[in-house]
Amino acid sequence: MKLLIEKMKCSGCVDNITRVLSSLDPVAKPAFDLKAHTVEVETAVDRQVMLDALAAAGYPATVL
Repeated sequence: MKLLIEKMKCSGCVDNITRVLSSLDPVAKPAFDLKAHTVEVETAVDRQVMLDALAAAGYPATVL
């Protein structure tokens, strides 16, 4: 799943988003493109659960 996270602007954001994703799925493998503000992640976690968790952490995301 590819997500657009417009508030993702630095490596600290990447670390925070990684923590959120890892808390939902410890084996998730996110691939970040900081310049494009996107993350691609392979996970079995329900899409809405992931979007809600990211939004709660301050990183609202849109599925691309």
